[in-house]
Amino acid sequence: MTTTVDYADLPSLVGKDLGYTDWLEITQEQVNTFADATDDHQWIHTDPERAKDGPFGGAIAHGFLTLSLLIPLWTQLLEVEGVSTKVNYGLDKVRFVSPVKVGARIRMTATIAEAHEVTGGYQLVVDATIETEGGTKPAVVARSLQRLYA
Repeated sequence: MTTTVDYADLPSLVGKDLGYTDWLEITQEQVNTFADATDDHQWIHTDPERAKDGPFGGAIAHGFLTLSLLIPLWTQLLEVEGVSTKVNYGLDKVRFVSPVKVGARIRMTATIAEAHEVTGGYQLVVDATIETEGGTKPAVVARSLQRLYA
């Protein structure tokens, strides 16, 4: 469920758990496209047959592919009215805790840890966790910095 707030109310979100996104399936086509875009064709990602005998029992998504999905997942959690520009400002910390197998479904939860005024806008510090359906540990844990300008 999406939380919708007005731009002026961003500081009131500090400490707010934004809930969960919808589930998103990771496909081999996504993994192959990411491999082409990044020139990372390691067999644990792009060769499902060989990967069956590998350390994860099948092909896995690149960690950075899973991380990159933070942005489209993020848009499901927060809608801010009165914003002209949204910028992914970066990451303070990222951990790839467990692999995401091709065919698995992931979702994200996030909490607004901080909100700071910056010139012309606000910077949100977001603690995000991407989990795999049925997994016992998160796939990715990240502290993301998002800037929103009026």
